[in-house]
Amino acid sequence: MKIGIVCYPTFGGSGVVATELGLELSKRGHEIHFITYRQPVRLELLSEKVYFHEVNVPEYPLFHYQPYELALSSKLVDMVKLHKIEVLHVHYAIPHAYAAFMAQQMLKEEGIYVPIVTTLHGTDITLVGSHPFYKPAVTFSINKSDAVTSVSASLKQDTERLFNIKKDIHVVPNFIDLEKYNHEFTDCQRDMMAEPEERIVTHVSNFRDVKNIPDVVEIFYRIQKEVPSKLMMVGEGPERKPAEELVEKLGIKDRVVFFGNSNEVDRILCFSDLFLLPSQTESFGLAALEAMASSVPVVSTNSGGLGEVNTDGYSGYLSDVGDVADMSANAIKILKDKNTLKTFKLNAKAQSQKFDLRAIVPQYEAIYKETLKKFLVV
Repeated sequence: MKIGIVCYPTFGGSGVVATELGLELSKRGHEIHFITYRQPVRLELLSEKVYFHEVNVPEYPLFHYQPYELALSSKLVDMVKLHKIEVLHVHYAIPHAYAAFMAQQMLKEEGIYVPIVTTLHGTDITLVGSHPFYKPAVTFSINKSDAVTSVSASLKQDTERLFNIKKDIHVVPNFIDLEKYNHEFTDCQRDMMAEPEERIVTHVSNFRDVKNIPDVVEIFYRIQKEVPSKLMMVGEGPERKPAEELVEKLGIKDRVVFFGNSNEVDRILCFSDLFLLPSQTESFGLAALEAMASSVPVVSTNSGGLGEVNTDGYSGYLSDVGDVADMSANAIKILKDKNTLKTFKLNAKAQSQKFDLRAIVPQYEAIYKETLKKFLVV
């Protein structure tokens, strides 16, 4: 099949999943066309089966905000016609499904029919989509999609609760390529980050308010009082500066490293002992899964889809949102004893096996084929 993929080309989970999906589909013989405003960060190499088409948004003084949806829908029309794309897979309802529907209608005027598969990732539903200003457009975009998928059962429930959805939503969980997490590095360089007796605690996110960054710092503050340890903070966002100020205030600046955005998260995880994710909500928790694939147990909240990824008492622990004391106690429980830590590391790796892309990608292939078949019949 010739598949067009529309996503945000950023470090966020949806962009990463969309890119990895496209790359794996290309390995399975499909022709993949990424259509977005910048080359996705995980899309390192293009090939004869993988293409990138940039969406340019001309600057017009008339517009206070430049109309990306208009530029995207026009680009989709051009690319479908030029490359004979058979299916559009859009990640995020707004603005991508909305723009795809407009492109679909324009193409119909020319006798060209292309179905839309929309994948819901989280903030397009729980934050943006539920806002009164956007809710009608999100509802419309989902219902006008030819197939809809959700990255967790929790997100599916939220979508059906918040919107008047008339479409069946297929739960297809996020995934990772486990082959990339063997970590056979000869230069893991753990000794550059910590002393042999110290544990390494890690957090990776976009440092938004929903990630509860102050809780990450507070949990680590309590951990390092009981267990010699260092904290690795990976990512960029509005909460980074306040986090740095909190670290300074608590007097643990020498125990915390802020990396910013990194393309080498796998190297950082290779020497980590524990992953913290005390988020207010996570539609899935891809960062937690990536940690587990690196044999790193996870201490997280039980919000959203995290309970579908992290198994309490096995791959890590789950706590109520904001319960810093419980998360700190659970982290110390894992880190304090060498044998306990080893068991949790093995369990985390085993848990991640359920989400290998070779088990998940065929589910998307089946949805493409079924949707295309129904669409052509209609």
